[in-house]
Order: sequence, then C-alpha cells, then structure tokens
Amino acid sequence: MHKTWLELFPEIEWIKDGELREKTIRVNQEALEIGGFQPADLDKLPFTLLIPNNDVSYRTHVRAITHMLDSVYKDYGAFYGAYPLNYDYLIAGGILHDVGKIVEYQQKADGGFEKSPIGKLMRHPFSGAGLAVKHGLPWEISHIIATHAAEGDGGYRTPEAVLIYKIDTLNFMSLKAFKGMI
Repeated sequence: MHKTWLELFPEIEWIKDGELREKTIRVNQEALEIGGFQPADLDKLPFTLLIPNNDVSYRTHVRAITHMLDSVYKDYGAFYGAYPLNYDYLIAGGILHDVGKIVEYQQKADGGFEKSPIGKLMRHPFSGAGLAVKHGLPWEISHIIATHAAEGDGGYRTPEAVLIYKIDTLNFMSLKAFKGMI
C-alpha cells in the first residue's frame, strides 16, 4: 500500500513527520476503498465535474497544487520569515485537500463520471475533513480540507488554509478560462 501511494504521490515523502505521512496515506487509501476505485483510476478521475470536457485528472491536479505550495512556502519564507508557515500541514493539506472527491464521484456505465450517492449528500470538503478526523490527522489539516473551497468563505482560515484555497482557486479558474468559461 505505501509503495503504491508513494509512486502515485511522491510528494508525500516531503512530509517530515512520519506519523503524519502514514495518516495521509491511510486517508487516501480509505477514500479509494469507499469510492470503489483502484489507484490507477486517479489518473482517469477528473479533478472537477464543473468544467465540461475536463481532461485534467485528480492526480495531476493534486500534484500540481502540492508543487505550487512547496514553491510558495519557499518564497513566503524568504520574504515573510517573521510569519512562519507549517510546511508539513501545507504539504499534507495540499495532498488531501480534494480527497473527498474520491468518494464524491463515481464512474458511469459510459466511462464518464458523475456525483456518487455520497456526493449528492455532501461536497468533498465535508467528506474529506471527516476522513481526516477519523484518521487522527491534526485539526489544522481537517480545517484546511474543510475550508479550501466556498464552504470556508465567511469564516476563519489559517494562513496555510488561505494559501491552499487561493492556489486551488487559481488552478480551477485558469483551467476554466482555457475552456472559455470565464
């Protein structure tokens, strides 16, 4: 199991805290089991259903977000060293921010994807945060998952949650613009 997740998301190894690394893997694994997917499906699972003809996979999106967070962390520290970010929370949050989509989506008979029964009841920030709590991740990471989308608007976001929210939104909106939707 560990080898598979580290092959899919080598960025997991960037998490310095070994226990946090293991819990991050377990959350991903349980989401996969609940969603009824196999690890290879993460390259087919779309990162969003809100962009028609989206060809960016869940795995590509999660890795892109996590790489951008790593870069921002380095630049942020260089300029705002008096305001330190928690690197492990940032990276684990990047890897897990959309984990709820693995249970929010299901594959249709024609090969496309749609909302699953769970996804019709709750969006991925809720299911993802619930999985994080279940697996004993720090509350700060559950907070990141819960607030990384519109569900977090109007409330408090930690600095790490703000960065993930903004970087995720930046990616979503720019890909939407490429499809002429803005």
